[in-house]
Amino acid sequence: MPIPTEPIGSVPRPPELIEGMRGAAEGRISGDELDALFEGALEQTIGELEATGSPVITDGEQLKPSFVTYPIHGLATLSANGVVIPFADGHTRRLPSLTEGPFRYRIHADSYLERAQRYATRPVKQAVISASALSLLYPADGIDGYSREQFIADLLDEAEADIRRSLERGADSVQIDFTEGRLSLKLDPSGGLLRQFLDLNNAVIGRFTAEERQRIGVHSCPGGDQDSTHSADVDYAGLLPGLLGLDAGRFYLELAGEPDRRAVLETIRANLRPGQRIFVGVTDPIDPAVETPEQVRDRVLEAAEYIPLDQLGTTDDCGFAPFADDTSTARATAFAKIGARVEGTRLAAERLG
Repeated sequence: MPIPTEPIGSVPRPPELIEGMRGAAEGRISGDELDALFEGALEQTIGELEATGSPVITDGEQLKPSFVTYPIHGLATLSANGVVIPFADGHTRRLPSLTEGPFRYRIHADSYLERAQRYATRPVKQAVISASALSLLYPADGIDGYSREQFIADLLDEAEADIRRSLERGADSVQIDFTEGRLSLKLDPSGGLLRQFLDLNNAVIGRFTAEERQRIGVHSCPGGDQDSTHSADVDYAGLLPGLLGLDAGRFYLELAGEPDRRAVLETIRANLRPGQRIFVGVTDPIDPAVETPEQVRDRVLEAAEYIPLDQLGTTDDCGFAPFADDTSTARATAFAKIGARVEGTRLAAERLG
């Protein structure tokens, strides 16, 4: 059997779409013109992803403002003074902060899936943001008349609905983006914040049947953005035991960019449970050099020394442009890396028989 291979999600937006988003923000182009640019980018991206030979595709997240904030984009009950996430190169991203309840998503991910399915001829995976990431929207000093406990109850309902609606609409699988997991250990080395995050996400996953959980995956990486990361200096060993304790059926783990891949693979092997599929990262979106299929093949063969073949898959370390304004990676580079992953995975499967 072939080794499964899937993209993480985002692909850099075409330059004309990025310019169109600027133009719309500045009032230079109409909403209809911007919608046409989004639709063109979506159709083009799906076509190019399918041309790589990828057996499962995404929508490239062409329509999302960011992988984190899509559910709340345009929500009126937000302030700009939320949690700041610093990256190694000095740039930051700031989350918004909730100002009143009840908390509701404005957009669910199945709306993106439905549009992608108009053009796709292959199975489509849908990425959703984790409940733990959105838990950071609640301000530290609270909200009058809306307790944190009420917020968490609403958040869990909305996160469940985001996954369930995508499954019911025919997503091949649903990937929960959990890049804040590794960051939590930087913010709180005791692991207390990580345990809170894991408990929140498991509370969501636990609302699904065992069969449904086999189609639910969790993605973890050190937060790639503009060719930098927020937590690559945090040792995976502190994250993986708890991460692999989640009740999901699939895990998408950054690996190609790790300085000691074998140490990470040892930790995976020590904590791997029956029924889990591990998609290891074999291409590094931050590295401008395009991996060769042979390099990918060798990384897959290395992983196969630690992970049983019936539990092994491959992926990219992270999305190539998780925020819509990220232009650090060229589209051509992203598609070349994806193509190398697909071909290298095929070569490894051939070698492994």
